[in-house]
Amino acid sequence: MSGCPAPNAPLLRCVSTFSIIGYDPTAQEWGIAVQSKFLAVGAVVPWAKAGVGAIATQSYANTSYGPRGLTLLEAGLTPDEVVEVLTRDDPDKDYRQFAVVDRHGRAAAFTGARCYDWAGHITGQNFSCQGNILVSEATVQAMAATFQSSEGTLAERLIRALDAGQQAGGDARGRQSAALLVVKERGGYGGFNDRAIDLRVDDHPEPIAELLRLYEMHRLYFERPRPEGGLPLSGEVLQYTVDALRRLGWYTGPQTETDAPEVWEALRNFAHTENLEQRWRDDGRVDEQVYAYLRRKAEL
Repeated sequence: MSGCPAPNAPLLRCVSTFSIIGYDPTAQEWGIAVQSKFLAVGAVVPWAKAGVGAIATQSYANTSYGPRGLTLLEAGLTPDEVVEVLTRDDPDKDYRQFAVVDRHGRAAAFTGARCYDWAGHITGQNFSCQGNILVSEATVQAMAATFQSSEGTLAERLIRALDAGQQAGGDARGRQSAALLVVKERGGYGGFNDRAIDLRVDDHPEPIAELLRLYEMHRLYFERPRPEGGLPLSGEVLQYTVDALRRLGWYTGPQTETDAPEVWEALRNFAHTENLEQRWRDDGRVDEQVYAYLRRKAEL
């Protein structure tokens, strides 16, 4: 199957894809992972708001479903009611596919009668999997099973589920783009918004692999340190830190325990210059990822 026939409304664009919405009630995170043979699918499919829920819009996507649906969820409507309201007066609803997960993990989805085969969805507590123009139903089945059985962070579970969907067949037309959106109250950079993770692979031959690479980079740069973690700046850690900072030109002083404050300041300047400020600790301990990054940078 190639391309995507146009419905009666000539300005509509087909976003044929597979996606998963997930909710983690413990972490209070909502997220969406998506892949498609479509340029920059992350600009169209995922919509979410912390404390409210998440929506995926695809297949001749009506992107107004995203913000309108979130507004309806925030007003107290259930996912089933949101589906009913959004499709009620849409003349092209039979071409649409979208899914809704609310603040409680309740899910509902809609696959229009004129979506192109294979098209369908699976919903359950805390998730919804959906896709169209797929090789087979096995894609959404694999996503659902993987999400329900896997452990780890919500982002990790979503990526695993997406990859499982691809391994089971995926989009019948091939691969092009992927995206991952996770929201959490004050989860964004500096705690100023809820966009904890917002990664997009707009055009790539292996979009899920590239999405995973970006996710690992995101963890390094934006994940906050564990309160119980960190390394004391003494002994071998101090020695390697000084050696690395010297090699990189950040420190020229001695290497003694009494000079740790000067080393600390040099390390702080290095970390902030390398955009690792989210991982900086003010408790006198060095974040393990910052320490490992410093040693890799200095080739120690």
